[in-house]
Amino acid sequence: MASTSVAAAAILFLASCTIALAQNASILAIDPLQTPYPYEFPLMYNADTPDLFPMPQCHGITLEEATIDQLQGYLSDGSLTSAQLLGCYVDRMRQVDEYINSVLEFNPDAEEIADALDAERKAGHVRGPLHGIPYLVKDNIATKDRMETTAGSWMLLGSVVPRDAHVVAKLREAGALLMGKATLSEWADMRSNNYSEGYSPRGGQARSPYNLTLQPGGSSSGSATAVAANIVSFSLGTETDGSVISPAERNGLVGIKPTVGLTSRAGVIPESEHQDTVGTFGKTLRDATYAFDAIYGIDEHDNYTLAQEGKTPAGGYVQFLTNKEALKNANFGLPWDSFWVHAGPEQQSSLLSLISLIESAGATIINNTELPNYETIVSPDGWDWDYGSTRGYPNESEYTVVKIDFYNNIKSYLAELENTNIRSLEDIVAYNDANDGTEGGNPWPFGIPAFYSGQDGFLASLETKGVRDETYYQALAFTQRSTRGDGIDAALANKGRPVDALLVPPIVAQSYQIAAQAGYPVITLPAGVSSTSGMPFGLALMGTAWSEARLLKWASAIEDLQFSSGTEHKRTQPRWHEYLAKNIPVLFE
Repeated sequence: MASTSVAAAAILFLASCTIALAQNASILAIDPLQTPYPYEFPLMYNADTPDLFPMPQCHGITLEEATIDQLQGYLSDGSLTSAQLLGCYVDRMRQVDEYINSVLEFNPDAEEIADALDAERKAGHVRGPLHGIPYLVKDNIATKDRMETTAGSWMLLGSVVPRDAHVVAKLREAGALLMGKATLSEWADMRSNNYSEGYSPRGGQARSPYNLTLQPGGSSSGSATAVAANIVSFSLGTETDGSVISPAERNGLVGIKPTVGLTSRAGVIPESEHQDTVGTFGKTLRDATYAFDAIYGIDEHDNYTLAQEGKTPAGGYVQFLTNKEALKNANFGLPWDSFWVHAGPEQQSSLLSLISLIESAGATIINNTELPNYETIVSPDGWDWDYGSTRGYPNESEYTVVKIDFYNNIKSYLAELENTNIRSLEDIVAYNDANDGTEGGNPWPFGIPAFYSGQDGFLASLETKGVRDETYYQALAFTQRSTRGDGIDAALANKGRPVDALLVPPIVAQSYQIAAQAGYPVITLPAGVSSTSGMPFGLALMGTAWSEARLLKWASAIEDLQFSSGTEHKRTQPRWHEYLAKNIPVLFE
């Protein structure tokens, strides 16, 4: 890993020595590694199979695809310690991350944290289901420790944050073990409108272990690819418009994107206060929900979180996870003309097979539960966050809101940092111009190919000067009204025949774009892989504000059905297609 710290390199070296000593009499022998396959080097004859990077056992334990509950069982009965678990995940990182580049920075305090958590457990104090479980956070989420928080940009290197992001503080309280920072699309995709998804100058190009040549989903790219590759059990990402749901889908994961205001954004490098939210990734819904349960809540540093008071359940959200029997009482809507019509034939066919299975389990499926105004607000040509302007109405555009919010929100964030001269969007743009060879201030071919359009997103925001004029307020009112009451809520109401949730294909990016503008929750489940590209796709559940408990109930029932029925429409392990590819930019499928 090009960005691994010196401390991390030392840990990786020790981990590899441990394996070598187990295989040979002495690490000092000439040619000490006599058995390089299958763990130390990928055997090329296993290309395009999960066996290309098999995961070695961890002190006799099968760690690959292990759930958090299983890990807690091993920790509780003494089969593993948190320090040992961390060491095995570090060795997995050494094994695969040179290829997928999911980890931007390793936490130099991780071993010490693991030892302290082990001591707590030995003393009889277990904080909860995340106690001693390693995880990653996206590099736009602040940690008040020896790691950096840079959004993947060199310009914030050495800056000092005022405090842990609220979500990180909550995870520390829950006993989770912060292993490091994940790679991402630089500045969470705000800087450019034509770019290589998952790339940042500081972190390099994140790649999906399913197909290393194609975009891994962004901007929480490394957060998702690390979980998909079994480097950690869970991770945190952030979403303004699709940045949790897209990488979850494209890496065969569960992604939970909550209602805006349910998870605090304090300490998160912002884009838009009206759409930003922090979400979770896991290989199972329970794993992602454990993380979600730990991070939601009211925070005095984010006044949007005050809106959740009285709208969250006593005892958290894990209690709502259920099984396939719950589907007998479910009513799901398919907004076909709104979203499904835009899915490709293979995805339609596969997802409809899964929906038929859901229906056979007792659920009622109602087609054509449309957003009444979909012809106005849903782009027919794919994701377009300036679709209002595309139609000739900037006062109906999400981008009108986001680019003005960013100018103001980033200034507020930077004001709290110490040890940096970067204080405004003007400073950010100037730094990129001055460091064009690495930061790509100019469009290609004058800049770098990863940022084909340079920093046109920043320049569009800069042009607004953050002025919240009449057009801004009209756009904010329109996007929220048209996607909430006149959109998702109306589809759920279904003209007097209400449904519990909308089932949508998240491969159709317009679906999560509408939910993003509304600030409404989405949960996506793995549902299959493309026969041509090998990239995963999912089935998502969309609901109204604060409906996470209901969405988790129905999503867990569907997931249980997937795993108990033997269907192929569920998570499968990565096949590492084109594992030696290093193309930049990565390609859109």
